[in-house]
Amino acid sequence: MARERIIDASSAGESEDNYNLSLRPRSLAECIGQKELLDRLAISIQAALQRKEPLDHVLLHGPPGLGKTTLAHVIAHEMGAHIRMTSGPALAKPSELVGMLTNLQANDVIFIDEIHRLPAIVEEFIYPAMEDFRVDFTVDSGMHARTINLPLKPFTLIGATTRAGLLTAPLRARFGIVHHLEFWSTEDLLERARRTADMLVIKYQEKALSMLASRSRGTPRITNRLLRRVRDFAQIKADGKLTEPVVTQALELEGIDRDGLDKLDHAFLKALIQTHKGGPAGIEALAASLGEERDTLEDVVEPFLLQRGFVARTRRGRVATPAAYKRLHLEPPPDDSTSGETSLF
Repeated sequence: MARERIIDASSAGESEDNYNLSLRPRSLAECIGQKELLDRLAISIQAALQRKEPLDHVLLHGPPGLGKTTLAHVIAHEMGAHIRMTSGPALAKPSELVGMLTNLQANDVIFIDEIHRLPAIVEEFIYPAMEDFRVDFTVDSGMHARTINLPLKPFTLIGATTRAGLLTAPLRARFGIVHHLEFWSTEDLLERARRTADMLVIKYQEKALSMLASRSRGTPRITNRLLRRVRDFAQIKADGKLTEPVVTQALELEGIDRDGLDKLDHAFLKALIQTHKGGPAGIEALAASLGEERDTLEDVVEPFLLQRGFVARTRRGRVATPAAYKRLHLEPPPDDSTSGETSLF
């Protein structure tokens, strides 16, 4: 049975998506964080509007929960266009893609989440659609086969992925704008928490929100999720106001420490340090030790541990850093540059 993780940055389902939709910014001016990315997008959008052309196709990649879907909605709003939402796994047949593309109006936006999971046969139909705004499909077979070129209205494709490395080179090359989303700073997360608290009419102390932001793993989706949990705790166990003691107790109840790590993060570090002697250890070996799926560790656990400097990746596998030993109150091994190497003499 899969364990629930409140700090899992992946979407928790349609109900959470609908909830977050009401909190999302509608314009670039309302967006928080990723300043350089937003500035580049603003220039591209203004240039496209002046030329009265669709925006170049956009690829957004980075860890989950950083705002790829939000940016897609913002881009569509700034362009004054309608947006159609789908995902790579949902487009199982070419006919499903063709049906969606032929229903687009001029300059509309189509957003494909998890675009790296597009089936190969569907991906082949996307190439001419992105380049020449047409779809080629074959009717009949054998000596009677013929190819029909179906023109499409100009559109913008926005693709989102947490694994840019799994995109095929031909697909990636067809995106004119490629942006990588970074983890948010604590200051940006604090601003996100303020806006969400104000929209939800939550009373709070500034230091309490700052504490919550610092434990949000650099991810705004987690900030909103923690804020909801802490609000519930304050409503039942306190007077409804978010204070430092209330936030501390609420997050301790959820199993989240001061660095934003939960039980699975600690289990990962302990397995790496105690079971695998600090590494190097392969991700498959760690997944077997923890009884977790490899994808869960690579997509959900590892990115934040790498970003915080608790884990390092080497060609031979994952290695625990001195910061990981310190965090778990363990004594690091002696620094031996020859460890793991076989002497030539």
